[in-house]
Amino acid sequence: MPLHIGIVACSAEGAALCYRTICSEGEALFGPHGHPEVSMHTPSFADYVRLLESGDRDGVAELMLTSARKLAGAGANFLICPDNTIHAALPWVTPTSPLPWLHIAEVVAEEAATRGFKRVGVLGTRWLVDSEVYPEKLSARGIECVRPSATDRDASSRVIMEQLVRGVFEPEGVQVHRRIIGLMKREGCEAVILGCTELPLILNDVNSPLPTLDSTRLLARAALRRAADGRSQA
Repeated sequence: MPLHIGIVACSAEGAALCYRTICSEGEALFGPHGHPEVSMHTPSFADYVRLLESGDRDGVAELMLTSARKLAGAGANFLICPDNTIHAALPWVTPTSPLPWLHIAEVVAEEAATRGFKRVGVLGTRWLVDSEVYPEKLSARGIECVRPSATDRDASSRVIMEQLVRGVFEPEGVQVHRRIIGLMKREGCEAVILGCTELPLILNDVNSPLPTLDSTRLLARAALRRAADGRSQA
């Protein structure tokens, strides 16, 4: 049997895209209409936002652990979190987690290295871009991480938190991010990480000035491979 995937969800739109990708792309590995068993848990998104705004890393970690424990109880074999921002708390989660995790930034960094990128930009909430979540994982593979300016971090965060997480997709949001990616291209970036799991809903290789690294779908595909590998070893 394939391994059971547990999704520790945070914001609805990114989690839904990850879930849909697992189900729709599972057919390639498991046959028509096939995909692994999937369970998802999420507290109120407001709880995460309140903790992020107050800088309460331990509180974020405890919310993630609460989801992890419930998913372990539901029979999940491993966990993924389709939210880049709260991965900053993951080092405080894993020591007491009941299940292993796939790290979204490790998955993206592996893809960047496979494609031969040496200098990439990262987009996401200000909390994510200010953190070391991506620079740490990229530097381990010899890849330089370029962050937007403080002003552009605020502009991107505004679109994400006021529009994308609510399922609102406006041309202005696309324009804001195309402008930022254009600046990254001029700074020598070879690709851009869509480091908010909602960004792939408005950006892709067609409308981005740089090739995109879609963190949401890359994580979903890594989870599918992990689930399939578990089946083959059973």
